[in-house]
Amino acid sequence: MMIDTHCHLSKKDYPDLENVIKRMDKNIMIVSGADMQSNYEVIELCKKYPNIYGTIGIHPSEVDEYNKENIEWIEKQLENPKIVGIGEIGLDYHYEGFDKELQKNIFIEQITLAQKYHKPIVIHSRDAIQDTYDILKEHHVEEMKCVMHCYSSSLEMAWNFVKLGVKLGIGGVVTFKNAHRLVEVVREIPISSLLLETDSPYLTPEPYRGTRNEPYNIYYVAQKIAEIKNISQEKVLEETTKNAISQFDLDSEL
Repeated sequence: MMIDTHCHLSKKDYPDLENVIKRMDKNIMIVSGADMQSNYEVIELCKKYPNIYGTIGIHPSEVDEYNKENIEWIEKQLENPKIVGIGEIGLDYHYEGFDKELQKNIFIEQITLAQKYHKPIVIHSRDAIQDTYDILKEHHVEEMKCVMHCYSSSLEMAWNFVKLGVKLGIGGVVTFKNAHRLVEVVREIPISSLLLETDSPYLTPEPYRGTRNEPYNIYYVAQKIAEIKNISQEKVLEETTKNAISQFDLDSEL
């Protein structure tokens, strides 16, 4: 079994959504929200498909649209057993015009909510890795479950996160020819700290780079990790599936 621990399955990106989900039959998808519209869609997908779970949250690029009612709605949804985390949340300093303090405040508010309900958090961090680490450490992330989605920073920072008990989400970027730093991270970090993800519809792995991504392409991510670590693909799938079940408190009988 394969578990794609982070994908986005919006109707606007997938007019053929039924077929995309059918290709993951007998496998698991954790669909991530990023704003209120995608959060609503996550809830609907979780209702409709037994092999879909969800995380919901406010992405750092969406904080300008944030209001208190959003957090209250998210909190209410945490009673749903198929909502297995809060995310994707975090910090993004990539584009001009961001409000750093607002991003930090809303990030911390969502971490606090996750702690209250004992839910994992799924972190987006772009050009903000030190601030992300400092906030997680300050708020005792070692006492909760946390995923660094689409990890892309240095090996040194990877070890810092792993020492806090954080899992690293590895996606299609690891297959890219210029992904030397990420390949080093995958080689050196124990597989017990890695999760598979696609970030669909983005970051399609080789050999399909440049086309729309979908959860089934997690197969190629596992294949590349097996090559880097010099172990079998079956071992990669077995270990990362076990990691995902533990990290998101999924039914161990899946």
